[in-house]
Amino acid sequence: MGKLWLYGLDASPPTRACLLTLKALELPFEYVQVNLFASEHLTEDYMKKNPQHTVPMLQDNESYMWDSHAIMAYLVRKYAATDDLYPRDLLQRAKVDQRLHFESGVIFEGALRRITRPLLFYGANTVEQAKVDHVNEVYNFVETFLEGQDYIAGDHLTIADFSVVSTITSIGVYLELDTAKYPKIAAWLERLKELPYYEEANAKGAKQFVDLLKSKNFTIVA
Repeated sequence: MGKLWLYGLDASPPTRACLLTLKALELPFEYVQVNLFASEHLTEDYMKKNPQHTVPMLQDNESYMWDSHAIMAYLVRKYAATDDLYPRDLLQRAKVDQRLHFESGVIFEGALRRITRPLLFYGANTVEQAKVDHVNEVYNFVETFLEGQDYIAGDHLTIADFSVVSTITSIGVYLELDTAKYPKIAAWLERLKELPYYEEANAKGAKQFVDLLKSKNFTIVA
């Protein structure tokens, strides 16, 4: 197999989704921390490899790719011994893809990034209640997805779980998950926490994210 490098930041949910995938596949890789606050993603060398200058970025020998969803699918297709994490069956794969697009558009962009970016990079210290309400809508959808199944896209673990858990464990800083209201999400989270690599690949970085945002002392306004 080729030599793999993952460029990322522990607090970044998309980076953590890729870390979960790499660990699940037991792939050897080098992890390169990219400090966004020191503009390390804006260096000439990094932008040449990744014009969007985002994290995570995967390097496989001399090939570079970014976007966590593309990276996770690539890793499974190229290196996995089975297709469990990203099924070949078209209907099963479509369900996983739908969940990945949901995470990308509804959770990450629609809820998490929309609130987080102004707080981290533009000096904002307030969050509109309407944006927090969107977090509640996310919880409602995910609870529905888990109806009658143990995992986000079916009865077994897939990269959709890795993608969604990375953001679900981050948006709680704006609206804590009510485990009584969302018992299926709570049970799903406990299920994922049992993975031997979960703490290192996601929990540690999720805590960093939450602590960083709490340090901004933001308030929620109507």
